[in-house]
Amino acid sequence: MKRIFFSVIINNMTRLIVKLKMKARELGKMVTAVYYAGRNPELPGFTRFLIIFTTAYALSPIDLIPDFIPVLGYIDDLIILPALITLCIKRIPDGIMEESLRLAEEQPLSLKKNWKAGAVILLIWGSVIFKVVLAVIK
Repeated sequence: MKRIFFSVIINNMTRLIVKLKMKARELGKMVTAVYYAGRNPELPGFTRFLIIFTTAYALSPIDLIPDFIPVLGYIDDLIILPALITLCIKRIPDGIMEESLRLAEEQPLSLKKNWKAGAVILLIWGSVIFKVVLAVIK
């Protein structure tokens, strides 16, 4: 009886992992498409800002909620980032999005490590944390 129970659990977890991997690949493609859409000069200003913010957040080595916090640490990866990407996609005009999806298929991004960009992101997050701590102390 226990063997059957554990077998069912393992099979369900395996299916869930496969589905999550497929969704992660799809999410990566959508991030690439959103990035290409952000480079389009016809894009409205607020949508461009939203795309820059989302792309920076997706590529940031620092999460809003650190991953080492049990359960909560993965909320940004599972909820916040997909919600930001969905919001960007809804704000991008259809023609620009179709072209961006085509570009994402034809020219997937391969990002090199950029230590300068990483330092800038760390400085931004450091200043945000510093200001929050100051606000809490006062």
